[in-house]
Amino acid sequence: MATDTRAELARLTLDFTEAFNEDDLDKVMGFFSDDAIYDEFHSARHEGAAAIRAAFAPQFSGSFGKVRFAEEDHFIDADPSAAGTGKALISWTCSIETKQGPGAWRGLDILHFRDGKVVQKHTYAKTKAPLMIK
Repeated sequence: MATDTRAELARLTLDFTEAFNEDDLDKVMGFFSDDAIYDEFHSARHEGAAAIRAAFAPQFSGSFGKVRFAEEDHFIDADPSAAGTGKALISWTCSIETKQGPGAWRGLDILHFRDGKVVQKHTYAKTKAPLMIK
């Protein structure tokens, strides 16, 4: 049974997002349970911490340029009754700086937490590719 309160889930959600902005893959991975699932916005699924780390590695090595997430809003459901997890939805704008110039898109993550760890991360985006700003 999950023990995460609404306040704890809100803090975890914002801290998790900030870890991405700090370019700290180890810190990001510290939020995931060993058996977590990560569904990318283009439908690729990664199961387990090692697979999730491999999926994030290009982003953190700078392969896509400088990526930053700005929180727009978040919603918390701390009631674990349905799936045994507390849930958070965070909407964001992702900005990217590449050699071709800046770009951005909007999206959201649905996060499932159990005992302070992300057990599921489902990402949705409002684009197929970043909108490059001229």
